[in-house]
Amino acid sequence: MPDEPLELSEISISDWYAHADTMAQVGFLTMARRLPSLVGQALRIAWSASRRDTLAMVGLNLLGGFFTAFGLLATTGVLTALFSQGPTPDRVMAALPSLALVAAAAALRALVLAGAGWAQARLTPQISRVTEQRLYGLTSRVDLAAYDDPDFHDALERANNRGAVVADAVVSEAIDVLTAAVGILATAGVLGVLHPVLLPLLLLAVLPGAWAAVRGARMRYTTERSLIPARRRKWIVADLLSERAAAAEVRAFTMRAFLLRVYDSVARAEQDVMLGLARRETATKLWGQALGGLGTGLVYLALGLLLAAGAIPLAVAGTAVLAIRTGQQSLTNLLFATNRLYEQGLYFTDFLGFCEDAERRLPDLAAPDAPAGFERIVAQDVVFTYPGAATPALRGVSVEIKRGEVIALVGENGSGKTTLAKILAGLYTPGGGVVRWDDTDLAHVNPEHLRTRTAVIAQDHTRWPLTARSNITMGTERGEPALLAAAAVAGADEVVARLPLGYRTLLDRRFKDGHELSGGQWQRIAVARGFHRECDLLICDEPTAALDARAEHALFERVRAHAEGRTVILITHRLASVRYADRIYVLDHGRVVEHGTHEALMRNDGLYADLYTLQASAYR
Repeated sequence: MPDEPLELSEISISDWYAHADTMAQVGFLTMARRLPSLVGQALRIAWSASRRDTLAMVGLNLLGGFFTAFGLLATTGVLTALFSQGPTPDRVMAALPSLALVAAAAALRALVLAGAGWAQARLTPQISRVTEQRLYGLTSRVDLAAYDDPDFHDALERANNRGAVVADAVVSEAIDVLTAAVGILATAGVLGVLHPVLLPLLLLAVLPGAWAAVRGARMRYTTERSLIPARRRKWIVADLLSERAAAAEVRAFTMRAFLLRVYDSVARAEQDVMLGLARRETATKLWGQALGGLGTGLVYLALGLLLAAGAIPLAVAGTAVLAIRTGQQSLTNLLFATNRLYEQGLYFTDFLGFCEDAERRLPDLAAPDAPAGFERIVAQDVVFTYPGAATPALRGVSVEIKRGEVIALVGENGSGKTTLAKILAGLYTPGGGVVRWDDTDLAHVNPEHLRTRTAVIAQDHTRWPLTARSNITMGTERGEPALLAAAAVAGADEVVARLPLGYRTLLDRRFKDGHELSGGQWQRIAVARGFHRECDLLICDEPTAALDARAEHALFERVRAHAEGRTVILITHRLASVRYADRIYVLDHGRVVEHGTHEALMRNDGLYADLYTLQASAYR
């Protein structure tokens, strides 16, 4: 109903804002103490991306600071000549050499800073590439069990969603900190050369503006942080209003008006908060400008007194004014850059920590290769527990599989069938027991090489946004005959025949000329993928879950007809499909409770007979 009250409960903060609490509580001095470490991290990642561009960027920024100081000192010569006694033309002519030095310093400073900006612009995409390569190189190699570890998964989300993204920003902010620090040092050096008393005047001039800048930035940060849950809710509702996944139900349930009410309620609340922030920011800026004006007035007063006392000449006072104004801008830049660097550094530290943890989870690729084949596979007393789980998924499981056999693993949900299959395929490493191919312990072979000897047709197979050809070949081109043969076995050739571009059709409607398949059609593509590998061991995990009865029967007939010479492990809940397996292993709560042929298990009148009879009765 239009007047129905809305429930606008908050949504938890995402990984993108994981360190918002830390930033809200930390002070500027804490940030400053961590600056050397953060700058060091940034320079190391930049160095790994491109040594040449890193050297150019740092060197040219330092050179820019030198030219800043040189230009300020040369300005003293200009002012000295202009303020001297004599006719104006003579004074202008006397100032020309110093004026030329000022112009040369300004031109050279602009030139080197442009070069530094160019080097930094070159570094940005290189840093992104290096960090992403490191992240995805690790995530694609870690043991599969890591993805079942909640702590690892949380760390991965933080590293992927924000940590890797801010790597180039960390470098940029570190360079901004260095540039601002060099500017301040150059200004301080000039004032120290002109007169030691001028150094305190620099602080008097810049601190009010710095206070206003830090206060304003902190005010905006805390406000933005308070809006995170509301903005997340707004983004979620916006996705529901605009994304394809929800489009049908938005219309079917006439949700448009309700969702727009939710969106507008959140948007109005956000608007009110931002208007209040604008008011407070304006007041802060006015106070900062007022205090800054007072500080500047005191500086001019102090310079006047120094001039009146004859402590400094007029030209030095003029140069000091220019130096102080330069220092004001440099200090403001330093404060902003420090705040940004500290915040981005927290997320970048998440990325580095994740990479260190992932490297400890990598398999040993220096181990010997897996055997070229096998006569039998033996799993003996295998135990496996998922990370964080209270009870083992497998408890002392033993199975034996001979080459060329079709072995079925059956049992109720959660009995351990898929876990056992993944251990036999080398995707999981057992926590206890041993798996052997003949006399070779799989724990001591290269896992990536072992996976080239196995093929898995998974129930939750991936729908790759690739062409139909690549969805079957998976980048392992074995020629057209192998592709066509695998597609024919799975019945995928019938699916491809209906596609507008055949095997060249992109199977993702989000892209131009892309095409979408039904669940059953995707399952045939996944089965063809498994047969295309021509491996010694083929694991079929619910390969017919999305198929109709006719297609399921046809597929199993094809599997039996083309499995000659291959060893097949079949996992299915449709027990009529396993009647002709050479041997059936029945699992219950992580244990093998019985095994044998279909006929033997039916005579045994155990769990298998109970499940089979229960399932068969539904068809009577």
